Amino acid sequence: MRSEGILLVVRAVDCGVRPVALRLPFRFGAVTLARCPQLFVRATVEVAGRGSWQGHAAELMVPKWFDKRAGFSHAQNVEHLAGAVERTVQAYAGDASASAFELFQRHAAALADTGRQAGTTELSSAFGPAVVDRAVIDALCRALGVSVFDAVARNAIGLQPSALLPDLRGFDWNGWLPTLVPRPHIEARHTIGLLDALQALPADAGPLPVSLPAVIARYGHRVFKIKLGGDPQADAQRLGEVLAVLDRDAPGHRYTLDGNEQYGDTAALLDLFARLAVLPAYAVRPEALLYLEQPVPRDRSFDGALPALPCPLLMDEADGTLDAFVRGRDAGWHGVSSKGCKGFHKSLVNRARCERWNRAAQRDGQPPAWFMSAEDLTCQAGLAVQQDLALAALLGLAHAERNGHHYADGFGAAPAAERQAFVQAHPDLYDAGARLRITGGRIDLHSLAGPGYAHAATPDWSAMQPLSQAAALV
Repeated sequence: MRSEGILLVVRAVDCGVRPVALRLPFRFGAVTLARCPQLFVRATVEVAGRGSWQGHAAELMVPKWFDKRAGFSHAQNVEHLAGAVERTVQAYAGDASASAFELFQRHAAALADTGRQAGTTELSSAFGPAVVDRAVIDALCRALGVSVFDAVARNAIGLQPSALLPDLRGFDWNGWLPTLVPRPHIEARHTIGLLDALQALPADAGPLPVSLPAVIARYGHRVFKIKLGGDPQADAQRLGEVLAVLDRDAPGHRYTLDGNEQYGDTAALLDLFARLAVLPAYAVRPEALLYLEQPVPRDRSFDGALPALPCPLLMDEADGTLDAFVRGRDAGWHGVSSKGCKGFHKSLVNRARCERWNRAAQRDGQPPAWFMSAEDLTCQAGLAVQQDLALAALLGLAHAERNGHHYADGFGAAPAAERQAFVQAHPDLYDAGARLRITGGRIDLHSLAGPGYAHAATPDWSAMQPLSQAAALV
């Protein structure tokens, strides 16, 4: 195998969408989500010496996360995401032979520039290559007859020194990638939204639990993510109520907090932790709080040193460019999220940065301080959740936020035959009702190690609508 990866050419890319209606409203930040489209991508790729293969990917097109600007509607947010996908398809399809990573790096700057000119955010612009890249990698893996884990270990994707990564000059990709040992299972970190019921409800007797106590009883969660709203007093009160339930029903639990950019100034953030310090449920086990995710707005994340807090800060929405974590490190961010919607290559690059920075810290006699997390963005059952879980497993992450299965109901609008195909192909991931299977708080990932990028069953393309209809589905 060439050290720079297996060469391929993208011959065609097809896109389709389906509606996703949530069974429960999900509030994050100042937004409540009830429905949105899910994108599906199918790439036809000619792989050197292996002929033509198809690869697939899927991702939810969530409004008001990629772009929270007040001047744009939900439909306009989705149109921006669709435009990013269309521009990526035009750039990739029919381009010259390249490895999967070389294809990404060849167009990354131009696609980002075009997105800026179109008035979209960095995250919206990155959405296009993030999803199309996954379909290309899936096709590559299927052509080679290997899992995504094996393809990365062999560097078939072609990660190499790049002008896009000046901070990783000299990094030994071929030596490091084989050291990534994918986890066979992962803890499901359950998200507790701002509207979630904290006491048992009659609706808990239905096919899926509704309240937090019923969720814990059903799935056995031990790790949680708690959403914040940006008001220190209200957030501290809500956190006290949530922790009371967790202490009772999930003793020994751990949790993360997510600010979703709602804390606009340092004073409010310090006020929050001052209130938490006198909160008995927090004070008795402060180490249970693992990190605080993106409390400040993305456009203020690099302005200067962030305040010293009792827990590390994790960058999420501010991670819009390939070098965001490098710039964020200087401002006081110690963690960065991995999300399929932000890019497969970006996650591997940021994982390599953590490795390099922590090694340097240890040489200097300091403890390792930089880390990654797996966050969800309501990944839906099927390719989206499978590929995101496989990426988290590849990165060696111990737990991943999984909330898509809770707020939606399995495969939703997918045809019955498609649902059953995924259940049969991934019995460790889905129960008989085609809902995500979580036992003792854990998800078994063994079936994701087959040929392809976590892909052993294929969506029914006859049930898709054109990408041009995506904005009508919000």
